[in-house]
Amino acid sequence: MSTEETDRRILEGPLAFEAFRFGLPLALGMALQTTFNLVDAYLVARLPAGEVGPAVGALGICDQLAAVGSILAYGVSTATASLISSRKGAKDGVGVASAFRHSLWVLGVMGAIFAFVGLFGAGFLVRDLLGIKGAVADVTVPCLRVLFCGNFTIFFLLHLTTVQRALGSSKTPVALLVLGNVLNLVLAVPFIYGPEGAPPAFAFGNTIARVLHIPHLGLVGGAWATVIARVVTLVPITWLLIRRFPMLRRPPGADGSRGRIPLDRVEIKRMLGLSWPSSAEFVVRIVAMLVLASFVARVLTTEHDQSAQSAMGIVFRLDTMVLFVAMGWGNGAQTFVAQNLGAGAIDRAKRSGVIFALYAAASLAIFSVWLGVSGRSVLAFFDSEPQVLGHAVSYLDAVRLAYPALAFAIVLANGITGAERPKVALVVDAVVLGGAFPLLLGLSSFGEASLTRYGTIYALINASLGVVFYVVYRRVRFARVTPPARV
Repeated sequence: MSTEETDRRILEGPLAFEAFRFGLPLALGMALQTTFNLVDAYLVARLPAGEVGPAVGALGICDQLAAVGSILAYGVSTATASLISSRKGAKDGVGVASAFRHSLWVLGVMGAIFAFVGLFGAGFLVRDLLGIKGAVADVTVPCLRVLFCGNFTIFFLLHLTTVQRALGSSKTPVALLVLGNVLNLVLAVPFIYGPEGAPPAFAFGNTIARVLHIPHLGLVGGAWATVIARVVTLVPITWLLIRRFPMLRRPPGADGSRGRIPLDRVEIKRMLGLSWPSSAEFVVRIVAMLVLASFVARVLTTEHDQSAQSAMGIVFRLDTMVLFVAMGWGNGAQTFVAQNLGAGAIDRAKRSGVIFALYAAASLAIFSVWLGVSGRSVLAFFDSEPQVLGHAVSYLDAVRLAYPALAFAIVLANGITGAERPKVALVVDAVVLGGAFPLLLGLSSFGEASLTRYGTIYALINASLGVVFYVVYRRVRFARVTPPARV
């Protein structure tokens, strides 16, 4: 399909139908990404008995800490997507290329910073800041070093797919991400298990490990597999992006040759001005989950009993799936809002955010009901140890009820970001998650602590977010985005 036809559908097609057609592949792609991550959790849960408990617990902590970097980069990507979509709607091709090229500089610097933190600060983050103890901490620290040093791969991977989505392509980038996750799975088996010990269905991994002389690396091997798979996936995504969208290349000069876009401080300042509130908003969400993990580690975990921490390592993967599915629908909302505002269709832009939010809430409602029926079996798939399973089920039964409200809030926040008003969404999250959530967790320490209580608190906070974001979204003033003047 041509980009002109995609633009026409976004700007003029039946809104509910076009939103569903554009957003569903994005949401499914995000879901499939986390599904492959769940398979990683399955592989880790089949490690030898002495390794499995600490590895499962470390898995959830590594996911959440590594997600901080991904979310910061996602803020840059969403800001870039808003600029690209609005400038594309306004037919500003040079502005599209400028936003893209400046965003690559910003992400490169961020990748270097996270590599430095991973090399020299992983131990402090895990043991001192979060209070993770014993064998779980011993596994988490080296795994986190690998993930932080390789964070640049997920920064650019998600960024390039977000740029394609902002330009109107929602299926191709998702398909490539899924292929990348399949590669991650294929590599994870030999890197985790080494020459022997893989489950029968994944015995091919032992053969690969013997041929390539890969030793048993456990959870750290899974981290290496993830980074390598992302590097390989970056190649076709980059090639397709530049080939399909020539507007991202350097603009032609007066003599017909390709000109250059100089590094523009004003452009970077505008990008960071849009990205930091969006980044901070999602970091607040991740920090809320890390605060919860820290409470569990300090209150319900001892040197000899880390079953609660292992349970959170499993359930956090489901929480992350919900977050990513909502972000998929939210990406679609942001594109529709920004591109319609760039074209001056203000009413259509605002309505599109609500429609995407309703689709997200409906999809997560179905997921929540399914977990109510099959949740115990799903959790037992990863760890059937009775004490771990009991903790995980008690938390999931409480928190899943608010998944639709959380998705609704996330999509409306993306819609607000698409209107270049990200500070509004940040304020809402900062007040509800940054203020009320820690307060309620502190009050919960009076009396008998349990994962059921923590899950209920988290569910109430997510439900509140859904209500508050709907009220705020209706009151936010949407206006046409005017492209900056260019010399």
